[in-house]
Parts: sequence; C-alpha cells; structure tokens
Amino acid sequence: MKKTHNSYKKLVEAIKAGKIGILPTDTLYGLVGSALSPQAVEKIYAIRERSGQKPFIILISSSAELKKFDIKINKKSEELLKKIWPGKVSVIFPVRSKKFCYLHRGTKSLAFRLPKKDVLIELLKKTGPLVAPSANHEGEKSAATIKKAKRYFAEKVDFYVDGGTLRGKPSTLIALEKGKITVLREGAVKLKI
Repeated sequence: MKKTHNSYKKLVEAIKAGKIGILPTDTLYGLVGSALSPQAVEKIYAIRERSGQKPFIILISSSAELKKFDIKINKKSEELLKKIWPGKVSVIFPVRSKKFCYLHRGTKSLAFRLPKKDVLIELLKKTGPLVAPSANHEGEKSAATIKKAKRYFAEKVDFYVDGGTLRGKPSTLIALEKGKITVLREGAVKLKI
C-alpha cells in the first residue's frame, strides 16, 4: 500500500464516509468498509454475492477495540491473544448485543483479526474497525491483483489500492471461548495449541 499523503487522507475520508473498496490486507486483497456502518456492510454483502448468514472477519488496530463490540475478555483469553496477535489469525468471539445483528447475522458471534502489517494498523487507527472479506465473489478465487479485483467488481466499489501481487493464504480461523481455542480453518498460520 503506497502512501502519498493526499491519497491516504482521501482513502481515510472515503472509508469514514461509508465508501467501500479494495485494498491489500495482511493476507489477501480485501473488499473493505467500515464495520460500524450498516450501509457499508450491506453494500459489501450485495456486491460480493455472499450468503447473508455468514459474518465477515473484522480487522482491528488493537485488542482494546473489542470493547466497541461489547466483547469482554477474561484473563486466560487475554494471555492466549497475546500469543497469537498481531498475526494472521482471526478469532471468533461470542457477541450478544442486538446492536451488531447487521454484522453477526444472527450467529451471535464475530471474527476479529489484529494484523501485523504496520501500514494497515495505521490505517485502522484512523478509520476504525473494517470488515474485510477477500476480494472475490462467493465461491470464486480470491483476487491476487487489482486487475483481477477490477474484473470482479469494476465500478461497483468506490476505490482500489494497489499493493502488487498478493498470493497469501486466508487467515487461520479459531474460536475462543472460556480460554479454550478451537481451530476451525487452518490458513496462513499453523497453531501449536
């Protein structure tokens, strides 16, 4: 993610205004929008052609941001998080609040990831949490380049940020409840539990 001051400022403003677009994450290209904007989230579901029952992974800039989603973490879970974050591990937490139904889609749980990539953390600190599913339609291969992402989404998104070719794996997905870890999808990181 190249950072010229003017374009970076415009990107932050666009996301805060509820715009959606493609940018490189710590794993793959993501189709991103503010996790705190129900309109941006619905727009991403529509253009990604994703099942309305599957929640998106949310990128955060620090574990303290979990509080924004009414997530309380016990000491044991906190210790586990310190071992895996920042990194390419997405963690599912129970989310009881009805306020976030537009995100958890009735599952009453959400997955969060604290990336290691500095430029991404910097962006998240300015924009707030972002939903960031991979840049593809449901069931299609994730876009490794902006050119491929443009083939998928063309003018349906508001911005594209080129980060070169990204051929990463999706994040490893785990559930964390009462200090216990369950691996649901092995991805970029092999966890030793």
